[in-house]
Amino acid sequence: MEDQKLPCVLIDCIGEKHGVYEDHAEVLKEHFCLITMKEYNENKTILGKKIRAIYMWYHKPVINEELLQSLPNLKIVASSGVGIDHLDLNLLSRYGVKVSNTPFIVSTDTADLGMALMLASSRRLVEGYQMAVSPDTEYFPANWLGAEVSGATLGIVGMGTIGYKVAERAKAFEMKILYHNRKQRNKEEENAVGAIYCKKIDDLLQQSDFVMLAVNLTPQTHKLIGKRELQLMKPTATLINISRGLVVDQDDLVEALQNKVIKAAALDVTYPEPLPRDHPLLKMENVLITPHIGSATKKTRLLTMENMTESIQAALTNRPIPYEVLL
Repeated sequence: MEDQKLPCVLIDCIGEKHGVYEDHAEVLKEHFCLITMKEYNENKTILGKKIRAIYMWYHKPVINEELLQSLPNLKIVASSGVGIDHLDLNLLSRYGVKVSNTPFIVSTDTADLGMALMLASSRRLVEGYQMAVSPDTEYFPANWLGAEVSGATLGIVGMGTIGYKVAERAKAFEMKILYHNRKQRNKEEENAVGAIYCKKIDDLLQQSDFVMLAVNLTPQTHKLIGKRELQLMKPTATLINISRGLVVDQDDLVEALQNKVIKAAALDVTYPEPLPRDHPLLKMENVLITPHIGSATKKTRLLTMENMTESIQAALTNRPIPYEVLL
């Protein structure tokens, strides 16, 4: 808090498990006076009036009404990533606080990871690696087979920025692409990737060899995929989730995998994160789980920080917020 002329921005912490990266913090300090939650809690009376923005990294700090009541001059909450399900937008609106996120920055990396999960799961890369390096392996069995991706049918649930980038990549694999979305894309966009619109999600589920979830978590998508939807899928199909864990009913997914209702699952997201160490999904050979790393590349995280900085600066100078989330 060296330069009090800079606008004060509340962060959770620097470094540690979920804190702002130390190199990012050095850049942020050129524009803002950073106040950690620890500093704020030790001096709420004085610092509460000075804080004008919250820089939310890894969904931290947690924002509730008690915090908002203590920040009378708060203008904006800048949240990293696409999802805003961790924020109560109505509550923030009542306090006159703007919200921004970084939807376009993370889309490319997340789409890349979606393809990586599909390829790794279908070709059984983790199992293959374990076989190749195991001290007990004496030969590679000729009947150890995966599933082909090229020419298969991919069903994308959620054709926003991320879903569309997945389709662009899938086109290069000569996949048949189906998609389900609240609104149909225009014909030019569909033709560019060869995507076919399914008004009903059931039609997509029944036809797809791979079903990839790329929707935002909303009340409408909460547990969108449950027992009924899983039973509609092919027994040879794989479910891939790069959206949010709660888009899938995990108990129903476990049951479907155990009973071979579907063949496999590849998940970058679960609930909670991480899963309890005794969770059945962690013990299944037909399940691939990564630690929510859809946007976890150095370049993307740097661009995320820069976008959040831009949104905060715009809000504090009464300019249009470039990445504002509107109710």
